[in-house]
Amino acid sequence: MTTEGTLPAAIRPGPVSLRVSDLERVIRFYEDVLGLEARAVGDDRAVLAAGEMPVVVLREEATARPRGDDETGLFHTTLLVPSRAALGDALERIERRWRLEGTADHVVSEALYLSDPEGNGIEVYRDRPREAWPVADDGTVGIGTEALDVEGVRSAGGGRDGIPDATTVGHVHLEVSSLALAREFYVDTVGFGLKHRADGALFVAAGGYHHHLGLNVWRRRSEPPQGRGLERVEFVVPDTEGPAALRTRLEEAGHATSSAEDGGGFETTDPDGIRIRFRRTTPADRTG
Repeated sequence: MTTEGTLPAAIRPGPVSLRVSDLERVIRFYEDVLGLEARAVGDDRAVLAAGEMPVVVLREEATARPRGDDETGLFHTTLLVPSRAALGDALERIERRWRLEGTADHVVSEALYLSDPEGNGIEVYRDRPREAWPVADDGTVGIGTEALDVEGVRSAGGGRDGIPDATTVGHVHLEVSSLALAREFYVDTVGFGLKHRADGALFVAAGGYHHHLGLNVWRRRSEPPQGRGLERVEFVVPDTEGPAALRTRLEEAGHATSSAEDGGGFETTDPDGIRIRFRRTTPADRTG
């Protein structure tokens, strides 16, 4: 089992791009319920940010059909908040302004679950300190699913209405058609380490994190994403040589790549046709 992988340790998820049918309505949700701020709003596009950090990119396509029940794509994107107090504030906003769909204590983290107005899954979570994570001798991480102390999280809130600037995309969880193909692509070729297995799911990461990507086959989806929902997943590689080496590795393994239209790294697709962009950190990594 590969637990550490070959990617730079500081790789992290970038903003998640979503295709939506009603841009204004979805913007209001991410602002009012999650506390993000709309930046760079255009006729058919908006960037939702925590401080100056882009978190979600929305692109309106009014004629796009709803995501099919058989389509792979997004299980949920995440907002990783920096403290339990911030999680408590998020819980208060969700309960007051929207619908909380679930909660969980994952041992390494505490999580809240909900969906945006167009059905895109969202997890808001905070990590426990790394020294408290149950890490096995082989480097795998003991991610669990236990009952969340909801009252404890609620009481930790500090009454803040917005979301902290330090909030980031902690990980992205995808629905794929085959765990074997997903592992071959994301672990063997891209270079993430395999950190945890669960029934019907894999969790992979770089740099010892519990997971930067979740991959599951729970709903037995089998077709590429075509309707509304996930448009692209992005990863930021801080090593200036990292994206070039990764692109070479992908091409040598037979995966087509293309330079991003805006010059920001390169794109490829995974075995399910999910678009993945890799780029290095630049000053443009901020919304300004």
